[in-house]
Amino acid sequence: MSTTRWRTGVGHSVVVIPRQLADTCSGNPERLAWLTRLPAAIDELRRRWTLTLGEPWEVEASCSWVAPAERAGLRFWNGDPTVRVIESDAALNAMLLERCEPGTTLRGLPESEQDVVIAGLLRRLWRRPREPPSFRPLSEMLAHWADETLAAAPRWADAGLVRSGLRLFDELSAQAADDVLLATDLHAGNVLRAEREPWLAIDPKPFVGDRAYDATQHLINCPQRLCADPRGTIGCLADLLEVDHVRVRLWLFARAAAEPRDEWSGDSPALARVLG
Repeated sequence: MSTTRWRTGVGHSVVVIPRQLADTCSGNPERLAWLTRLPAAIDELRRRWTLTLGEPWEVEASCSWVAPAERAGLRFWNGDPTVRVIESDAALNAMLLERCEPGTTLRGLPESEQDVVIAGLLRRLWRRPREPPSFRPLSEMLAHWADETLAAAPRWADAGLVRSGLRLFDELSAQAADDVLLATDLHAGNVLRAEREPWLAIDPKPFVGDRAYDATQHLINCPQRLCADPRGTIGCLADLLEVDHVRVRLWLFARAAAEPRDEWSGDSPALARVLG
């Protein structure tokens, strides 16, 4: 991975934009507009929250700007089992989060050990939403994905496979009485070693929905093991989570077949065929 960075001056400070984040934003007008506003937003929050900022992280930081910060007087949200929120600004879509030390990711452990940690965190994260629900349903995220996928129909390599995945998105995301608040993006790169607890989750993207969906992000990040032994790999994590094996496999198939992407041939369709 390239370590090239962009430095953007703001007033008397310098904001470093990691190359991976800049690459994610390139070619997309909405993302580029956000990136253009980012240095000023960072500088404003630095002054408002009286922060001393370190160099931003470049690993696992393709969708957000993340940097270590120092500040006295912690004010936390419910940090169980996530990093705590110290400050937030909804207008700027920014959060000041608890710092994890040493902050190494779960990727350093063998995947079988990652399974145990991921499952333990997910089971603690899953909670029934308050009434009325304060979070969006998973079906809303999947409807957005479906719109993006349908817009790319001329580039589909296997239309039948994609349409099967889209049908499953619709079927599996139907509201159910036992739906819970999901992390949706919990994988080994989003779990950090910490002092307060052995491992803390970062960057959850909460939606209300089916527990089985939450097994997919970690499994997608274990592609070799998943392709070599799909039933065994799915079964191991599903058992740890106490969720239905078949629903996990169906969710994985749907994501591999129909999740929006730039390239519609290659690894994802191949994985979908293995799981189908």
